[in-house]
Amino acid sequence: MSAASPWPTIHTERTALADDLASLTDEQWSTPSLCRGWSVWETLGHLTATAKMTPAKFVLGMLGTGFRFESFAAKNIARETAGSPADTLAEFRSVRGSTSAPPGPVDSWLGETIVHAEDIRRPLGIAHTYPADAVIRVADFYSGSNLLIGTKTRISGLTLRATDTDWSTGSGPEVTGPMLSLLMAMTGREIALAELSGDGLATLTEQM
Repeated sequence: MSAASPWPTIHTERTALADDLASLTDEQWSTPSLCRGWSVWETLGHLTATAKMTPAKFVLGMLGTGFRFESFAAKNIARETAGSPADTLAEFRSVRGSTSAPPGPVDSWLGETIVHAEDIRRPLGIAHTYPADAVIRVADFYSGSNLLIGTKTRISGLTLRATDTDWSTGSGPEVTGPMLSLLMAMTGREIALAELSGDGLATLTEQM
């Protein structure tokens, strides 16, 4: 049986993020996100650009930047943040129900929605509970993929085991902790390491 479409969850999580950001101050919008070099505002701009993207636009955009992904992403962020933070938030709301995306596995867009939402929420001190099945689905996807963020290599030789749900992956010394914290560490967010423990934690830290 094929997996259920992740798009309903993506749409729900986009809406929840927009609601959480509705009352941010200008100072809060400038807060550094967990994405190195991007502010909270810029990370939302990235999410907005992704929701508008199509495979054709992605290929043409990459051609225009000499296939340099960072330059491509920066160009899209600049476009989405050309106005005010309120403008970006309004634009994000307008595309929250989009099923458009760059080329790639659909689970990667579920992952982007959850992980980047945490990239925004954590520095702002905003707590949010994500659907457990969605977090597990994303962790399962990333654990076998090196697509863009290199998770498969990062967790190589380790067992990751959740303490708040029945989930584990890999073999080797264990790293244990909350499911969401494991996901964030898997995707290279060093701040999540403080929420983890186990004999494999030192190795995971070295492989970040």
